Amino acid sequence: MGLGDIVQKAMYLGVGLASLAGEKATEKLVELRSQAQKLADEMVARGEMSTEEARRFVDEMVNKAQNPTVESSTPKPSAEPRKIEILDEDESAAPDSSNVDEMRRRVEELQEELKNLRNS
Repeated sequence: MGLGDIVQKAMYLGVGLASLAGEKATEKLVELRSQAQKLADEMVARGEMSTEEARRFVDEMVNKAQNPTVESSTPKPSAEPRKIEILDEDESAAPDSSNVDEMRRRVEELQEELKNLRNS
């Protein structure tokens, strides 16, 4: 067996391993999508999530599995509880339209975080 044969076999081994890894990854993604869809269907049936939210949830789970190095936009839960500041009525100002959009966005983020915490 010559050096060329060894190199060729090593190349074929590498291609075969890459192909096998791709097939296994595809199988795991299909399995993940199926499990996420079942969970989403159960939550829709219980009224905890709309069908649109369920679709986004499944898509997000699959995207996170495909791109594990991408940081998620929701903060990681910490060991310490979050501090909540309560303002007196005198300290709080009436929200203007620019604050309302920010508040809505924050409420949606908190709702998503709550769902994630309930699921874990």
